[in-house]
Amino acid sequence: MSCPDCFRGGISKDNSTGKWATTHGLRTYVAEPESGVTPKGIIVYITDAFGPDFVNNRVLCDRYARGGFLVYCPDLMNGRAMSSSVIPSTHTLLEKQSWFTTIFIKPFLFLQVLYHVIPWMVTCNIAKTEAGVIKYFQALRTSPPPFGTKDLKIGTAGFCWGGKHVVTLAKDDPKHRVVRHSSQTLSSASEPLIDAAFVAHPTFIKVPDDVEAIKIPISWAVGEEDLQMKAPDIRKVKEILESKKDVEHEVQLLPGAKHGFANRTDPDDEVAMAAATRAEGLAKSWFSRWFS
Repeated sequence: MSCPDCFRGGISKDNSTGKWATTHGLRTYVAEPESGVTPKGIIVYITDAFGPDFVNNRVLCDRYARGGFLVYCPDLMNGRAMSSSVIPSTHTLLEKQSWFTTIFIKPFLFLQVLYHVIPWMVTCNIAKTEAGVIKYFQALRTSPPPFGTKDLKIGTAGFCWGGKHVVTLAKDDPKHRVVRHSSQTLSSASEPLIDAAFVAHPTFIKVPDDVEAIKIPISWAVGEEDLQMKAPDIRKVKEILESKKDVEHEVQLLPGAKHGFANRTDPDDEVAMAAATRAEGLAKSWFSRWFS
């Protein structure tokens, strides 16, 4: 289940600097490293409910790209992402307000939020979107690299809704494997779709089942005050991953951070901004390690 914090947070005051393109059949926001820098690899950014049109997601893609990565943020919801207008409405609903707002404004805002949330949950639920996500990564893995390399590294970073898809990819289901493009291998053996994974405040995670199935190196960041995945679940995630001697991992519990802290950060909240900066650094370091 989603929690109320899945639909609220801060909105970035920055402008995105990337470009829009079509990659493997999907409208995609593309962020590139500085001119003249050969990317270390590709990070596929799988968004929260608000999709690649949400400015926060594009800005974070840009920040990842400045770490030396080519970042793809495809529209894996096919134009059905949640409207960002839900964010201020949800904030008003959840915070204490005046009697006038509570009696006259909140009922209207509640209906407005439902108008957006219910269709999104029907059309973009995990079961309905998983096949499209797998198909995208299979196309990416079997296509010529978009830059010169003999060993294209592919990682994926997922937030909230996207975190569940990243965990699915990290399970490395043998049925999903493909043979890499001929420029990348002389072998006919099928290989995993990704080389490394990063998740921040993921939703819909089934503990322990999802975690026990992970095979790909994964970095996990979650807030201490997350309503979706509470501290006992995080401790269980850590215990399971530590018991898997063949899976490299790291799990970071960030003090004072709430669900959504990594990409829907309130620019005026110093604690949240510090946690978001920490999560960004974790992701960049993790991918740099596995792309080297």
